[in-house]
Amino acid sequence: MAHTTRQAHWENVYTSKGESEVSWFQENPAPSLELIARTGATSTSAIIDIGGGASRLVDRLVEGGFVDITVLDLSGAALEAARARLGAHAGRVNWVVADATEWEPARPYDIWHDRAAFHFLTDPNDRAAYVARLTRGVRMGGYAIIATFALDGPEKCSGLPVARYDNASLGSVLGPAFEPVHTMRHEHATPWNSRQIFQFSLFRRVAL
Repeated sequence: MAHTTRQAHWENVYTSKGESEVSWFQENPAPSLELIARTGATSTSAIIDIGGGASRLVDRLVEGGFVDITVLDLSGAALEAARARLGAHAGRVNWVVADATEWEPARPYDIWHDRAAFHFLTDPNDRAAYVARLTRGVRMGGYAIIATFALDGPEKCSGLPVARYDNASLGSVLGPAFEPVHTMRHEHATPWNSRQIFQFSLFRRVAL
């Protein structure tokens, strides 16, 4: 999908629907927090949330005392919603409106987190562009947390097709620069109480 088309889609989603009217809404991002804790993260760890949108993860990280947080999303409307929710604390976060397949990391991060963004990249060229930026954007010894729909998860989300993964197939796409550390399945309940099966994977950045 072209950048302009992808961005227009997500701007429409976040301007036409409330935070809790999208299937991926999650009041408590417990699986993400569990994997962040597994990395041994400290309050000064540099964390970037890719496709963070209006996610509540940033709230929990701020509450947890993390001081180096970046949230990147295609939708400026989604980030504005998160900023408004954080209020006075919003200034403690670096907000970036960008496409993760085109954005160039200006620095390496300790933890790259992505819940439900990568699986929308069904074009191999988009996936390769994302992985190139992931590889440059995670410091050696740092971590990538990627959550996608599992092999038995939905085939579409928000009207778009998705690519489904298990830990092995995801690792194959990320390549040898990322070694698997931990994986877990998660059953997500949507706001209308349907079930979506996610695959959460934790990888460590290693030398080639």
